[in-house]
Amino acid sequence: MRFFTQRRHFRDLNEQEVLALAISSEEDDARIYRSYAQMLRDDYPDSARVFEDMASEEDTHRQSLIELHKARFGDTIPLIRREHVAGYYARRPVWLIENLGIERIRAEAEAMERDAEHFYRTAAARTSDAATRKLLGDLAAAEAGHQTTAGELEEQHLDDDTRAAEDRQAHRQFILTWVQPGLAGLMDGSVSTLAPIFATAFATQDTWTTFLVGLAASVGAGISMGFTEAASDDGELSGRGSPLKRGIASGVMTTLGGLGHALPYLIPDFWTATTLAFAIVFIELWAIAWIQNRFMQTPFLRAAFQVVLGGALVFAAGVLIGSG
Repeated sequence: MRFFTQRRHFRDLNEQEVLALAISSEEDDARIYRSYAQMLRDDYPDSARVFEDMASEEDTHRQSLIELHKARFGDTIPLIRREHVAGYYARRPVWLIENLGIERIRAEAEAMERDAEHFYRTAAARTSDAATRKLLGDLAAAEAGHQTTAGELEEQHLDDDTRAAEDRQAHRQFILTWVQPGLAGLMDGSVSTLAPIFATAFATQDTWTTFLVGLAASVGAGISMGFTEAASDDGELSGRGSPLKRGIASGVMTTLGGLGHALPYLIPDFWTATTLAFAIVFIELWAIAWIQNRFMQTPFLRAAFQVVLGGALVFAAGVLIGSG
């Protein structure tokens, strides 16, 4: 019973324990695939069916392993899991994968099968016991079969049109959840902080005071934009996704947009800091125009005109107020 209190090395496991480990691993993988199916069912029903079928395949292999265990060792299966074995391949928690998109989930499923096959083949090559070697080789072959089955299931459920439609939906969701709020935040942070920062700069010509004003304006605007975005729409009807994600995207980008031209005022020399801040503002505004063109399909010249003109007006207002 000592393997309950400390992690054991795989080489120290006997054949019954190896079989028990395989059973629990198949059970975990089936549960993960069903979690993926549940997450994808509303937006990607065809991919959800793929993962449901893969979970069923894992159940079939687990049942076969259980029958083998009963035949060789009896009905009592030792409780041993991945976390009990040092060096055994780990599965990333579902909550780390679910927010990364459908392609990331598909890639994770492929990696799950590859990891299992590689582990079993490596373990089989390191044992001199014929029965254990055969057992591990059979498990490796089963995992390789899972990879083939996964490909066949994708071909069965995901034709080219279906995959293209799901990819378009995933791209649209990425735009709505991350790009739009982030772009709005970047625009607000870059443009709205121009006036207070440069008004302070030209009024005081004190770089440290200007930096503190810029820092306060940027952080304050980021918090305000983040909470406003999260509270304005829960995403249920609009389909824009999690309000928490949108709030984070908007708040973080708002803060970064303002900090970009506030940070140069950490330089003690006023005109050096101001010249560098000018250059950063120029880069920020053109970056906003590029993002609008790249992700929002806004013609580049129109986007550049709107952003640069608006930024120039706010910048000029700040300079005039500070100089006065």
